[in-house]
Amino acid sequence: MDNSFHGAWPALITPATADGGANLTALRQLIDYMLAKNVDGLYVLGGTGEGLLISAADRRRVLETAIEQVGGRIPVIVHVGSISTVEAAALACHAQEQGADGVSSVLPVYLGGLDATYRHYGAIAAAAPDLPFFPYLFGGQIDAFSLMKELLCRFPNVGGAKYTGPNMYEIAQIIELGRDMPEGRGWTIFSGMDEQCLFAAMMGAPGNIGSTLNVMPGAYSRMHACCKSGDFAQALALQRQANRLTEVMINHGVAAALRVSMKALGIDCGPLRLPQEAISPQKEEILLAELEEAGLAALAAM
Repeated sequence: MDNSFHGAWPALITPATADGGANLTALRQLIDYMLAKNVDGLYVLGGTGEGLLISAADRRRVLETAIEQVGGRIPVIVHVGSISTVEAAALACHAQEQGADGVSSVLPVYLGGLDATYRHYGAIAAAAPDLPFFPYLFGGQIDAFSLMKELLCRFPNVGGAKYTGPNMYEIAQIIELGRDMPEGRGWTIFSGMDEQCLFAAMMGAPGNIGSTLNVMPGAYSRMHACCKSGDFAQALALQRQANRLTEVMINHGVAAALRVSMKALGIDCGPLRLPQEAISPQKEEILLAELEEAGLAALAAM
């Protein structure tokens, strides 16, 4: 396991301009906010960061800006997944050139089947051979354990995964794949389901990557600290507290709720990118009231 890959990692929002471009000024502000909250790393241009909805040129600019703003203080993993394998590999190559700490990718978007997955992931891993590669897995979508076991054998720089799913048995199996890892090869399984962060940590996941960490990273940092010290009662209390806010976000749409929350905290991340639906001013007012009632201010202050 790479000791640099642990703790609370926001799946960073990519602030948008009115036309859907990348607002790099707001991005720098958002990153500074996360650094002040002492997050352990950043996961950029994933689903929450709308990577698949942003042009390749903007994705490069976002990564370059993020790495520059972070300045080596925490690790940065970039999601390079794309409909096009060629584009995903090119983005992975760019990530290595720019000094990212790892690359990640969802499964092939259109083409199914294991052979297509191996070709897609093989091209990405080969394009950034000096970086650990973290497949982004959604629990229940595939047999994630068998896939990771095979990827581990095929590609020497597979360094773990981001596992977003509720199956604690499956995530534990994948974590155990790293038990007999050769010296010098890291293995980190990040949990990706915020609502079950504590339980994944109890199964051995050293860190979590999640959407709601944009708003309340401190709650998850404390959760990890409590779990590490054996104070599971306090960790569970924090998980339940965070889940109340998460439930409001899910009910209104997480992407929109994140932007309303961040705006309330002083960072305007701009509109959602098409084809996502914008939230009306009336619904935004209702959402903000529910977020505040669920403890937005207290959780964000942690």
